[in-house]
Amino acid sequence: MDEEYDVIVLGTGLTECILSGLLSVEGKKVLHMDRNDYYGGDSASLNLTQLYRKFRKDQAPPTGLGRDRDYAVDLIPKFIIASGELTKILVHTDVTRYLEFKQIAGSFVYRDGRISKVPSTEMEAVRSPLMGLFEKRRAKKFFEFLQNWRDEDSATHQGINLDKDTMKDVYEKFGLEPGTQDFIGHAMALYLDDDYITKAARPAYERIVLYTSSMARYGKSPYIYPLYGLGELPQAFARLSAIYGGTYMLDKPIDEIVTDSDGKFVGVRSGSETVKAKQVIGDPSYFGSSSESGKLRVVDDGMVVRAICILKHPIPGTDDSDSVQIIIPQNQVQRKHDIYIATVSSTHNVCAKDIYVAIVSTIVETDRPEQEIAPGLQLLGPIYEKFVTVSSIYTPIADGRADNIFITRSYDATSHFETVVDDVHDVWKRVVGKDLVLKKREVEVTE
Repeated sequence: MDEEYDVIVLGTGLTECILSGLLSVEGKKVLHMDRNDYYGGDSASLNLTQLYRKFRKDQAPPTGLGRDRDYAVDLIPKFIIASGELTKILVHTDVTRYLEFKQIAGSFVYRDGRISKVPSTEMEAVRSPLMGLFEKRRAKKFFEFLQNWRDEDSATHQGINLDKDTMKDVYEKFGLEPGTQDFIGHAMALYLDDDYITKAARPAYERIVLYTSSMARYGKSPYIYPLYGLGELPQAFARLSAIYGGTYMLDKPIDEIVTDSDGKFVGVRSGSETVKAKQVIGDPSYFGSSSESGKLRVVDDGMVVRAICILKHPIPGTDDSDSVQIIIPQNQVQRKHDIYIATVSSTHNVCAKDIYVAIVSTIVETDRPEQEIAPGLQLLGPIYEKFVTVSSIYTPIADGRADNIFITRSYDATSHFETVVDDVHDVWKRVVGKDLVLKKREVEVTE
């Protein structure tokens, strides 16, 4: 391998594949390598055999689950927000031609011991048990305020300054009860904890508007999901990269990140071969543990527990929905962080007929992670099969400009891809030296 590349990308997670696709379109000469024999890295979707090989090496899948090829089980549960940043990247790059999307049927929140649907229409809001009659009126005024807000028109501000006043101030102005604040902050703004309440209100305002505009786009829920699983996303960007001349190597061990005497990146060694490039981008797993490499650190609240559960029925209390997100706000279960449940089914071509895949996840707060997701597991009904993982969330210590080594962040506990896209923008700017600018178009969703 004598030729030199502009960029070598290590790992085929979604972040890395988006970057290699975008860099190839930009005219960069990209080599993309992965130690696994499948796309997706930590964000892969596995068939039954791969799933059991990963979690239970000595056990074959039970015959009661049907055919291997019917399965594409996500390792990390995330949905796509219809009006969000990932949608903009999918549309900007035109990789939507390789993908089909389906709506997630419903968004639910756990409150006072029961699951309630997050209202998606005015009629649902009127009937919703989440708020009493007077509270519904107050909430209506709050949402009208958000929808009518115009930065340049002070008449729409009602005396509020989104950049100075906290979200607590805004809630109090509209007299919203703690339960309503919980539901808005966690089920709509999708915050993992309550830290946002004491900070300036603008980010929360933007998140709520994103949620409501995504809900309005396709109805039912603000989320869309690719048929055949999330593993289709990195593959679509890999195709994009290949069209623009990117080279892919799967099942390729990465033995060494080669640097010169000044510690600057030179190339990547696999076996006896070394490939040279000007820059390297990779997921944290290619750069050793934080103590070894000195290039990574675990973020605060840096462990996520996830349980992949195979069910033979829809989740009770969700109107037999074929796909749902359920959020258990931390206050409801005396925790610091929310618990998430994401469920998909054969409707999304990710499992056999009459099977449902539910993933329960949260940020770890104790030394008994599996016990922490018990409130979520209890909502599922009988569980046919369960696979539990606990993983650290890594972030790079340096920005990579000094040594040309650019490390992406691990997948966090959020239930959507917005933070992944933040990372794409961040790494792009460090690697290319300018902002990533996206075009606007629409995404087609099948009913």
